[in-house]
Amino acid sequence: MDIILEAKPRETGARSTLTKLRNEGQLPGVIYGYKVDNKPVTIDYKEMAKAVQKYGRTSVFQIDLEGKQINAVLTDVQRCALKGTVKHVDLLSINMAEELEVDVPITVIGEAAGVKEGGVLMQPVRELKIKVKPSNIPESIEVDASNVGMNESISVAEIRDTVAYEILNADEDTLVSVTPPVVVNDDTAGQGDTETQDIKAIDASESQS
Repeated sequence: MDIILEAKPRETGARSTLTKLRNEGQLPGVIYGYKVDNKPVTIDYKEMAKAVQKYGRTSVFQIDLEGKQINAVLTDVQRCALKGTVKHVDLLSINMAEELEVDVPITVIGEAAGVKEGGVLMQPVRELKIKVKPSNIPESIEVDASNVGMNESISVAEIRDTVAYEILNADEDTLVSVTPPVVVNDDTAGQGDTETQDIKAIDASESQS
């Protein structure tokens, strides 16, 4: 990674202080973990966004904290509920020689055979927790759904032996599945319309009496 993010220590205080930092283009955060006590910091918002866009959220980021070089991964990103902008980040300082547990997003590739038949692709699990060396953290985990037919699925057990890291999710966790489309019963729909008309007729009758 050729981008080094400079983190500056910050004082913890009122919410107005954090708002002021954000208005100045600074992103509040905290760094903790390997050889680092909990340290409130700020990072340039644009530089952080640039690094995430280029290397992905699961990458190892190089942080310069008062001249000390720290390897860290993102463990939490807080966003504004209205604007969707990032409000705060948690960074975990890591030992590059040791494995760590991280959540990695799943990318579904290929058009499922069942979808071609009119089925609906479901993805109950959006990310997997894995145990891996920091230098080998994948940006995403690809799951090929091409051969998934109607009423079929792919579970964690089916991909466990195909990857070079340990998946911590349960074998039975479903990654993708294809289900038949929901069919609306025309008779039922008509019955609902009739019931609505009956209710309106009753209301009209009561208003006249």
